[in-house]
Amino acid sequence: MRNKDTATLSSAKLLPVSHAGLWWGLLGVTAFSFTVPFTRVAVENGHMSALFVGSGRAVIAAALAALALGLTRQRLPRRRQWIQVSVVAGGAVVGFPLLTSFALTTASASHGAVVIALLPAATAVIAVLRTGERPARSFWVAAAFGAVAAVVFAVIQGGGFGGLHVSDLLLFAAVVVCAVGYAEGGLLSRSMGSWQTISWALVLASPLMILLTSIAVVQQPPLGTVVEWGAFAYLAAVSMFLGFFAWYRGLAIGPMSQVSQVQLTQPVMNILWAAMLLGEHIGWQTVTGGIAVIGCALLAVRARNRGKQAGVRNTLRAN
Repeated sequence: MRNKDTATLSSAKLLPVSHAGLWWGLLGVTAFSFTVPFTRVAVENGHMSALFVGSGRAVIAAALAALALGLTRQRLPRRRQWIQVSVVAGGAVVGFPLLTSFALTTASASHGAVVIALLPAATAVIAVLRTGERPARSFWVAAAFGAVAAVVFAVIQGGGFGGLHVSDLLLFAAVVVCAVGYAEGGLLSRSMGSWQTISWALVLASPLMILLTSIAVVQQPPLGTVVEWGAFAYLAAVSMFLGFFAWYRGLAIGPMSQVSQVQLTQPVMNILWAAMLLGEHIGWQTVTGGIAVIGCALLAVRARNRGKQAGVRNTLRAN
């Protein structure tokens, strides 16, 4: 049986690699790349509270997710899967939207994009810890340098350690909780399905998000402009829901190790949209910080992927 399995794996490697996964992945990342600037649009004038933007978009996305799950008659997650779904919900549905919404009330979109550029490397680190992988030392070095580069960037733009703003701490926290949610979601999607994972996470978090949205509306009724409501609608329908369809489809088609690296283009697009849509000035600090963080994230992701590929080759040889 082992020889047959090995032959199957070896023959699969001879099949031509489709670029469809890369294109779907790029479509998903492009959809996500508008999240930071559009969150900034929604909260910067104070017409909508950060609490409303962070929680309200999850409520709308949960309604869409419940509709999709109902129409396709998806089975309920098993008992253990609910624990994983709750982790995804806490990171990707509750933590990241709320933390970034509050952070971007004061931080610029381009500044937030550089700090959030840590996300691919952070996700890789959490995935390594979660799965018990043993990547090369270069992986840990690159991840550590990426974190240091992001902190140095935040400190320099804040005018020194004394000028490090609360928004920076919120952004770093957003990266951590989202990385946990992404890593757990990647593991869960292998058994549950990709879009089903984010959909169940949205549904599970919906009671809390409905409560927070109600509190936000009572405290400060949202009175945004057409542009602000348009940005909010995008965050709800695309950033929180439809974007995951394309992103997870790309990962499912694969190769996952290649498609996952497409995420490294997101901070570049974030900064570009911040300049084009919001008219933010992109100084040399932002460019330098972005290059440093993205470069370290790229090295970390590639180091982890090389380690995984080497492990697969060793397994094949053993068989």
